[in-house]
Amino acid sequence: MNVYEKLPVLESQNFILRGIKESDAEELLKVYSDEKAVPFFNCDNCHGDDFHYQTLQRMKKAVQFWVFSYEHGYFVRWAVVDKSNGCVVGTIELFHRDSEKDYFDNCGLMRLDLRSDYERAGTIAEIISLIKNCAFDWFYCDKIATKVKPFAAERKNAFLKIGFMPSSSPLVGDGGETYYDYYVLTK
Repeated sequence: MNVYEKLPVLESQNFILRGIKESDAEELLKVYSDEKAVPFFNCDNCHGDDFHYQTLQRMKKAVQFWVFSYEHGYFVRWAVVDKSNGCVVGTIELFHRDSEKDYFDNCGLMRLDLRSDYERAGTIAEIISLIKNCAFDWFYCDKIATKVKPFAAERKNAFLKIGFMPSSSPLVGDGGETYYDYYVLTK
């Protein structure tokens, strides 16, 4: 399946993952302006973007870029929808990464951004379990990597529970920067 031709919708007991759309900006502003959530976001190799957006205009600009990036095959960003209230409570980004500089070659790189009240191990595990097995085929990779910062205990527990292991190797950025704290699931 080519996720850039037809983006699958995934559903668990409590969540739906679907393609992001511009009309999500208002609900996503509650995620990306959440002071407690921002420290969990992975902004490695994102050219200075810290994903802390405080205006609807800035959030709309980000969503437009994410939609553009999907349409041009750069990365996929799903909206995480809470089925109990229909609200978008986060996003998951995934893309294929090749690298001759580091261990993260032939890798599906994943970013998970959630509102702080959803930053719980059970919630995270449920959301990631929806996508983890399919991602290998959809992104033509032999490993999936995600950043889990040292203070993120709930996130760490969730990723360990579903099979991710800490990597001792740094991810090397476009400009040679080194980034640590990645967890990896291999096929």
